[in-house]
Amino acid sequence: MSRFFSFLRLRALLTKETIQMRRDRLTFGMMLGIPLLQLVLFGYAINTDPKELPAALVAPTQDRFTRAMVSALELTGYYRFVAPNATAGEAEAMIERGDVAFVVTVPSDFGRRIERGEAAPMLIEADATDPSVASGAISTLSTVAAEALEREAGSSPAAPHGVAITVHKRFNPEGVTQYNIVPALLGVILQLTMVMMTAMALTRETERGTMENLLSMPATPLEIMLGKIVPYLAVGAVQVTVVLIAARLLFAIPFVGSLPLILAGVFVFVLALVILGYLISTVARTQMQAMQLTFFFFLPSLLLSGFMFPYRGMPAWAQVLGEVFPLTHFLRLIRSVMLKGADVAIVAGPFISLGIFVLALTAVTLLRFRRTLD
Repeated sequence: MSRFFSFLRLRALLTKETIQMRRDRLTFGMMLGIPLLQLVLFGYAINTDPKELPAALVAPTQDRFTRAMVSALELTGYYRFVAPNATAGEAEAMIERGDVAFVVTVPSDFGRRIERGEAAPMLIEADATDPSVASGAISTLSTVAAEALEREAGSSPAAPHGVAITVHKRFNPEGVTQYNIVPALLGVILQLTMVMMTAMALTRETERGTMENLLSMPATPLEIMLGKIVPYLAVGAVQVTVVLIAARLLFAIPFVGSLPLILAGVFVFVLALVILGYLISTVARTQMQAMQLTFFFFLPSLLLSGFMFPYRGMPAWAQVLGEVFPLTHFLRLIRSVMLKGADVAIVAGPFISLGIFVLALTAVTLLRFRRTLD
Protein backbone atom coordinates (compact mmCIF):
# COMPACT_ATOMS: atom_id res chain seq x y z
CA MET A 1 0.00 0.00 0.00
CA SER A 2 2.87 2.36 0.78
CA ARG A 3 4.20 2.14 -2.76
CA PHE A 4 1.02 3.93 -3.96
CA PHE A 5 0.55 6.48 -1.17
CA SER A 6 2.62 7.39 1.86
CA PHE A 7 1.83 10.05 4.43
CA LEU A 8 5.54 10.22 5.22
CA ARG A 9 6.44 11.12 1.63
CA LEU A 10 3.53 13.58 1.46
CA ARG A 11 4.73 15.28 4.64
CA ALA A 12 8.24 15.59 3.18
CA LEU A 13 6.88 17.18 -0.01
CA LEU A 14 4.67 19.58 1.96
CA THR A 15 7.64 20.58 4.09
CA LYS A 16 9.74 21.19 0.99
CA GLU A 17 7.04 23.35 -0.67
CA THR A 18 6.50 25.33 2.53
CA ILE A 19 10.21 26.10 2.79
CA GLN A 20 10.30 27.20 -0.87
CA MET A 21 7.28 29.44 -0.40
CA ARG A 22 8.82 31.06 2.68
CA ARG A 23 12.02 31.74 0.74
CA ASP A 24 10.12 33.37 -2.13
CA ARG A 25 8.92 36.25 0.00
CA LEU A 26 7.87 38.35 -2.98
CA THR A 27 5.37 35.76 -4.24
CA PHE A 28 4.12 35.12 -0.71
CA GLY A 29 3.63 38.85 -0.19
CA MET A 30 1.68 39.12 -3.45
CA MET A 31 -0.63 36.30 -2.36
CA LEU A 32 -1.56 38.29 0.74
CA GLY A 33 -1.20 41.81 -0.61
CA ILE A 34 -3.32 41.67 -3.77
CA PRO A 35 -6.55 40.43 -2.09
CA LEU A 36 -6.11 42.98 0.70
CA LEU A 37 -5.49 45.74 -1.85
CA GLN A 38 -8.62 44.79 -3.80
CA LEU A 39 -10.68 44.72 -0.62
CA VAL A 40 -9.57 48.21 0.45
CA LEU A 41 -9.92 49.81 -2.97
CA PHE A 42 -13.31 48.36 -3.85
CA GLY A 43 -14.64 48.81 -0.34
CA TYR A 44 -13.50 52.36 0.40
CA ALA A 45 -12.20 54.12 -2.73
CA ILE A 46 -14.64 53.17 -5.49
CA ASN A 47 -17.83 55.21 -5.86
CA THR A 48 -19.91 55.17 -9.04
CA ASP A 49 -22.10 58.08 -7.91
CA PRO A 50 -19.63 60.92 -7.21
CA LYS A 51 -20.66 63.77 -4.92
CA GLU A 52 -19.16 67.16 -4.04
CA LEU A 53 -18.26 67.85 -7.67
CA PRO A 54 -16.40 71.16 -8.13
CA ALA A 55 -18.40 73.88 -9.86
CA ALA A 56 -17.95 77.51 -10.89
CA LEU A 57 -20.68 80.13 -10.59
CA VAL A 58 -21.03 82.96 -13.11
CA ALA A 59 -23.63 85.35 -11.65
CA PRO A 60 -23.09 89.11 -12.17
CA THR A 61 -25.97 89.96 -9.83
CA GLN A 62 -26.22 87.55 -6.94
CA ASP A 63 -29.71 88.38 -5.65
CA ARG A 64 -31.64 86.36 -3.12
CA PHE A 65 -33.10 84.05 -5.74
CA THR A 66 -29.64 83.30 -7.15
CA ARG A 67 -28.32 82.58 -3.66
CA ALA A 68 -31.31 80.31 -3.02
CA MET A 69 -30.57 78.35 -6.19
CA VAL A 70 -26.87 77.99 -5.32
CA SER A 71 -27.70 76.82 -1.79
CA ALA A 72 -30.22 74.31 -3.14
CA LEU A 73 -27.67 72.90 -5.57
CA GLU A 74 -25.11 72.52 -2.79
CA LEU A 75 -27.66 70.80 -0.54
CA THR A 76 -28.12 68.06 -3.14
CA GLY A 77 -24.56 66.97 -2.33
CA TYR A 78 -23.53 66.92 -5.97
CA TYR A 79 -22.28 70.49 -6.35
CA ARG A 80 -19.44 72.23 -4.52
CA PHE A 81 -18.86 75.79 -5.70
CA VAL A 82 -15.10 76.29 -5.61
CA ALA A 83 -15.32 79.51 -7.67
CA PRO A 84 -18.49 81.34 -6.54
CA ASN A 85 -17.53 84.65 -8.17
CA ALA A 86 -16.00 83.56 -11.46
CA THR A 87 -16.21 85.52 -14.68
CA ALA A 88 -17.27 83.85 -17.92
CA GLY A 89 -13.67 83.71 -19.14
CA GLU A 90 -12.35 82.26 -15.88
CA ALA A 91 -15.08 79.62 -15.80
CA GLU A 92 -14.37 78.62 -19.41
CA ALA A 93 -10.69 78.14 -18.65
CA MET A 94 -11.48 76.10 -15.54
CA ILE A 95 -13.78 73.65 -17.31
CA GLU A 96 -11.28 73.23 -20.16
CA ARG A 97 -8.49 72.43 -17.68
CA GLY A 98 -10.76 70.06 -15.80
CA ASP A 99 -10.62 72.11 -12.59
CA VAL A 100 -14.43 72.10 -12.38
CA ALA A 101 -17.09 69.66 -13.54
CA PHE A 102 -19.85 72.28 -13.89
CA VAL A 103 -20.25 75.93 -14.77
CA VAL A 104 -23.52 77.44 -13.55
CA THR A 105 -24.43 80.69 -15.31
CA VAL A 106 -27.20 82.85 -13.87
CA PRO A 107 -28.12 86.00 -15.90
CA SER A 108 -28.14 89.41 -14.28
CA ASP A 109 -31.93 89.75 -14.59
CA PHE A 110 -32.64 86.37 -12.99
CA GLY A 111 -34.22 87.82 -9.85
CA ARG A 112 -36.27 90.46 -11.73
CA ARG A 113 -37.77 87.79 -13.98
CA ILE A 114 -38.78 85.72 -10.96
CA GLU A 115 -40.41 88.71 -9.27
CA ARG A 116 -42.35 89.48 -12.45
CA GLY A 117 -43.62 85.93 -12.55
CA GLU A 118 -41.68 85.02 -15.69
CA ALA A 119 -39.70 81.87 -16.35
CA ALA A 120 -36.06 82.68 -15.53
CA PRO A 121 -33.33 81.06 -17.64
CA MET A 122 -30.27 79.39 -16.15
CA LEU A 123 -27.45 77.61 -17.97
CA ILE A 124 -25.53 74.66 -16.56
CA GLU A 125 -22.51 73.48 -18.53
CA ALA A 126 -21.25 70.02 -17.61
CA ASP A 127 -17.94 68.41 -18.48
CA ALA A 128 -19.30 65.29 -20.17
CA THR A 129 -15.98 63.72 -21.12
CA ASP A 130 -16.97 61.16 -18.47
CA PRO A 131 -20.78 60.83 -18.87
CA SER A 132 -21.23 58.92 -15.61
CA VAL A 133 -19.94 61.84 -13.54
CA ALA A 134 -22.54 64.36 -14.64
CA SER A 135 -25.60 62.13 -14.91
CA GLY A 136 -26.57 62.06 -11.23
CA ALA A 137 -26.08 65.79 -10.72
CA ILE A 138 -28.10 66.70 -13.82
CA SER A 139 -31.03 64.42 -12.99
CA THR A 140 -31.87 66.38 -9.82
CA LEU A 141 -31.95 69.86 -11.38
CA SER A 142 -35.63 70.37 -12.17
CA THR A 143 -36.90 69.27 -8.75
CA VAL A 144 -34.25 71.26 -6.91
CA ALA A 145 -34.99 74.47 -8.84
CA ALA A 146 -38.75 74.29 -8.27
CA GLU A 147 -38.41 73.64 -4.53
CA ALA A 148 -35.79 76.36 -4.04
CA LEU A 149 -37.85 79.07 -5.74
CA GLU A 150 -41.02 78.00 -3.99
CA ARG A 151 -39.34 78.38 -0.60
CA GLU A 152 -37.79 81.73 -1.51
CA ALA A 153 -40.92 83.22 -3.09
CA GLY A 154 -43.18 82.11 -0.25
CA SER A 155 -46.56 83.83 -0.43
CA SER A 156 -45.32 86.54 -2.76
CA PRO A 157 -48.03 87.71 -5.21
CA ALA A 158 -45.52 87.27 -8.03
CA ALA A 159 -45.60 83.51 -8.06
CA PRO A 160 -42.70 82.26 -10.12
CA HIS A 161 -43.40 80.20 -13.21
CA GLY A 162 -40.17 78.34 -12.59
CA VAL A 163 -36.67 78.19 -13.92
CA ALA A 164 -35.91 77.35 -17.53
CA ILE A 165 -32.77 75.27 -17.01
CA THR A 166 -30.64 74.59 -20.07
CA VAL A 167 -28.06 71.84 -19.69
CA HIS A 168 -25.14 71.92 -22.10
CA LYS A 169 -23.03 68.76 -22.04
CA ARG A 170 -19.64 70.00 -23.14
CA PHE A 171 -17.16 67.95 -25.19
CA ASN A 172 -19.51 64.95 -25.43
CA PRO A 173 -23.07 66.21 -26.04
CA GLU A 174 -24.56 62.78 -26.74
CA GLY A 175 -22.94 61.19 -23.69
CA VAL A 176 -21.18 58.47 -25.70
CA THR A 177 -19.26 56.22 -23.33
CA GLN A 178 -16.73 55.24 -26.00
CA TYR A 179 -15.50 58.84 -26.17
CA ASN A 180 -14.33 58.48 -22.60
CA ILE A 181 -13.14 54.87 -22.65
CA VAL A 182 -11.33 54.46 -25.98
CA PRO A 183 -8.77 57.30 -25.61
CA ALA A 184 -8.04 56.07 -22.08
CA LEU A 185 -7.51 52.54 -23.40
CA LEU A 186 -4.41 53.82 -25.15
CA GLY A 187 -2.83 54.55 -21.78
CA VAL A 188 -3.99 51.26 -20.24
CA ILE A 189 -2.65 49.15 -23.14
CA LEU A 190 0.66 50.98 -23.14
CA GLN A 191 1.04 50.62 -19.39
CA LEU A 192 0.38 46.89 -19.31
CA THR A 193 2.61 46.00 -22.26
CA MET A 194 5.46 48.47 -21.82
CA VAL A 195 6.01 47.86 -18.10
CA MET A 196 5.75 44.09 -18.38
CA MET A 197 7.89 43.70 -21.50
CA THR A 198 10.62 45.94 -20.16
CA ALA A 199 10.54 44.38 -16.69
CA MET A 200 11.00 40.91 -18.14
CA ALA A 201 13.80 41.97 -20.49
CA LEU A 202 16.58 42.33 -17.92
CA THR A 203 15.16 39.55 -15.73
CA ARG A 204 15.42 37.23 -18.73
CA GLU A 205 19.14 38.04 -18.92
CA THR A 206 19.56 36.94 -15.31
CA GLU A 207 17.63 33.71 -15.74
CA ARG A 208 19.49 32.71 -18.90
CA GLY A 209 22.88 33.44 -17.36
CA THR A 210 23.80 36.09 -19.93
CA MET A 211 23.87 38.93 -17.41
CA GLU A 212 27.57 38.41 -16.82
CA ASN A 213 28.28 38.95 -20.51
CA LEU A 214 26.19 42.13 -20.46
CA LEU A 215 27.98 43.49 -17.40
CA SER A 216 31.40 42.68 -18.82
CA MET A 217 30.81 45.02 -21.73
CA PRO A 218 32.55 48.43 -21.55
CA ALA A 219 29.22 50.25 -21.04
CA THR A 220 27.88 52.47 -18.29
CA PRO A 221 24.63 51.70 -16.43
CA LEU A 222 22.91 54.54 -18.36
CA GLU A 223 24.04 53.08 -21.70
CA ILE A 224 22.84 49.61 -20.73
CA MET A 225 19.49 51.01 -19.61
CA LEU A 226 19.03 52.97 -22.85
CA GLY A 227 20.01 49.94 -24.90
CA LYS A 228 17.30 47.94 -23.17
CA ILE A 229 14.45 50.48 -23.25
CA VAL A 230 14.83 52.17 -26.65
CA PRO A 231 13.58 49.12 -28.65
CA TYR A 232 10.44 49.10 -26.54
CA LEU A 233 9.83 52.75 -27.34
CA ALA A 234 9.55 51.64 -30.97
CA VAL A 235 7.08 48.92 -29.97
CA GLY A 236 5.06 51.54 -28.11
CA ALA A 237 5.00 53.73 -31.23
CA VAL A 238 3.44 50.87 -33.20
CA GLN A 239 0.80 50.34 -30.51
CA VAL A 240 -0.05 54.04 -30.46
CA THR A 241 -0.51 54.09 -34.23
CA VAL A 242 -2.80 51.06 -34.17
CA VAL A 243 -4.97 52.34 -31.30
CA LEU A 244 -5.37 55.87 -32.71
CA ILE A 245 -6.32 54.59 -36.16
CA ALA A 246 -8.77 52.09 -34.67
CA ALA A 247 -10.29 54.77 -32.42
CA ARG A 248 -11.00 56.94 -35.44
CA LEU A 249 -12.15 54.29 -37.93
CA LEU A 250 -14.01 51.86 -35.66
CA PHE A 251 -15.46 54.14 -32.98
CA ALA A 252 -15.47 57.55 -34.70
CA ILE A 253 -13.79 59.15 -31.70
CA PRO A 254 -13.51 62.91 -32.28
CA PHE A 255 -9.99 64.20 -32.62
CA VAL A 256 -10.26 67.88 -31.78
CA GLY A 257 -6.75 68.65 -30.57
CA SER A 258 -3.25 68.66 -31.96
CA LEU A 259 -1.72 65.35 -33.06
CA PRO A 260 1.89 66.50 -32.33
CA LEU A 261 0.80 67.44 -28.80
CA ILE A 262 -0.70 63.99 -28.25
CA LEU A 263 2.39 62.26 -29.63
CA ALA A 264 4.62 64.34 -27.35
CA GLY A 265 2.52 63.31 -24.35
CA VAL A 266 2.57 59.66 -25.42
CA PHE A 267 6.36 59.75 -25.76
CA VAL A 268 6.88 61.08 -22.22
CA PHE A 269 4.34 58.61 -20.84
CA VAL A 270 5.92 55.60 -22.59
CA LEU A 271 9.36 56.73 -21.48
CA ALA A 272 8.16 56.76 -17.87
CA LEU A 273 6.65 53.29 -18.29
CA VAL A 274 9.72 51.61 -19.77
CA ILE A 275 11.94 53.11 -17.08
CA LEU A 276 9.50 51.83 -14.46
CA GLY A 277 9.66 48.39 -16.05
CA TYR A 278 13.44 48.54 -15.94
CA LEU A 279 13.27 49.47 -12.25
CA ILE A 280 11.07 46.44 -11.58
CA SER A 281 13.62 44.24 -13.35
CA THR A 282 16.30 45.36 -10.88
CA VAL A 283 14.11 44.13 -8.01
CA ALA A 284 12.77 40.88 -9.45
CA ARG A 285 14.97 37.82 -9.70
CA THR A 286 12.78 35.78 -12.07
CA GLN A 287 10.42 36.56 -14.89
CA MET A 288 7.53 35.32 -12.75
CA GLN A 289 8.39 37.85 -10.05
CA ALA A 290 8.65 40.58 -12.67
CA MET A 291 5.17 39.71 -13.90
CA GLN A 292 3.78 39.66 -10.37
CA LEU A 293 5.24 43.09 -9.56
CA THR A 294 3.83 44.45 -12.81
CA PHE A 295 0.31 43.33 -11.94
CA PHE A 296 0.71 44.60 -8.38
CA PHE A 297 1.40 48.05 -9.87
CA PHE A 298 -1.20 47.71 -12.63
CA LEU A 299 -4.21 46.96 -10.41
CA PRO A 300 -4.29 50.11 -8.21
CA SER A 301 -3.25 52.23 -11.17
CA LEU A 302 -6.25 50.97 -13.14
CA LEU A 303 -8.69 51.58 -10.29
CA LEU A 304 -7.39 54.93 -9.01
CA SER A 305 -6.53 56.69 -12.27
CA GLY A 306 -10.10 57.45 -13.34
CA PHE A 307 -10.20 54.84 -16.10
CA MET A 308 -12.80 52.45 -14.68
CA PHE A 309 -14.43 54.64 -12.04
CA PRO A 310 -14.89 58.43 -11.73
CA TYR A 311 -11.79 60.01 -10.24
CA ARG A 312 -13.79 62.70 -8.44
CA GLY A 313 -15.99 60.05 -6.85
CA MET A 314 -13.12 58.73 -4.75
CA PRO A 315 -12.33 60.00 -1.24
CA ALA A 316 -9.53 62.52 -0.81
CA TRP A 317 -6.94 59.95 0.34
CA ALA A 318 -7.62 57.80 -2.73
CA GLN A 319 -7.26 60.80 -5.05
CA VAL A 320 -3.91 61.64 -3.46
CA LEU A 321 -2.81 58.04 -3.92
CA GLY A 322 -3.97 58.14 -7.54
CA GLU A 323 -1.66 61.07 -8.23
CA VAL A 324 1.42 58.84 -7.87
CA PHE A 325 0.53 56.84 -10.99
CA PRO A 326 1.59 58.13 -14.42
CA LEU A 327 -1.64 56.78 -15.94
CA THR A 328 -3.71 59.31 -13.98
CA HIS A 329 -1.91 62.24 -15.58
CA PHE A 330 -1.85 60.68 -19.04
CA LEU A 331 -5.62 60.17 -18.99
CA ARG A 332 -6.12 63.85 -18.22
CA LEU A 333 -3.79 64.76 -21.06
CA ILE A 334 -5.22 62.46 -23.74
CA ARG A 335 -8.86 63.26 -22.94
CA SER A 336 -8.21 67.00 -22.80
CA VAL A 337 -6.40 67.10 -26.13
CA MET A 338 -8.58 64.64 -28.06
CA LEU A 339 -12.01 65.69 -26.76
CA LYS A 340 -11.53 69.31 -25.65
CA GLY A 341 -8.89 70.49 -28.10
CA ALA A 342 -6.65 71.63 -25.24
CA ASP A 343 -3.44 73.48 -26.05
CA VAL A 344 -0.03 73.29 -24.40
CA ALA A 345 -0.91 75.76 -21.65
CA ILE A 346 -3.94 73.76 -20.52
CA VAL A 347 -2.14 70.38 -20.38
CA ALA A 348 1.09 71.78 -18.95
CA GLY A 349 0.27 70.22 -15.56
CA PRO A 350 0.08 66.60 -16.81
CA PHE A 351 3.23 67.15 -18.91
CA ILE A 352 5.16 68.43 -15.91
CA SER A 353 3.94 65.54 -13.74
CA LEU A 354 4.98 62.94 -16.32
CA GLY A 355 8.37 64.67 -16.69
CA ILE A 356 8.90 64.45 -12.93
CA PHE A 357 8.08 60.74 -13.07
CA VAL A 358 10.70 60.23 -15.79
CA LEU A 359 13.44 62.04 -13.86
CA ALA A 360 12.64 60.40 -10.51
CA LEU A 361 12.36 56.88 -11.95
CA THR A 362 15.60 57.32 -13.91
CA ALA A 363 17.50 58.36 -10.80
CA VAL A 364 16.14 55.48 -8.71
CA THR A 365 16.71 52.94 -11.51
CA LEU A 366 20.34 53.94 -12.02
CA LEU A 367 20.92 53.75 -8.28
CA ARG A 368 19.33 50.32 -8.08
CA PHE A 369 21.29 49.08 -11.10
CA ARG A 370 24.61 50.18 -9.59
CA ARG A 371 23.77 48.30 -6.42
CA THR A 372 22.94 45.25 -8.53
CA LEU A 373 26.38 45.54 -10.16
CA ASP A 374 27.97 45.58 -6.73
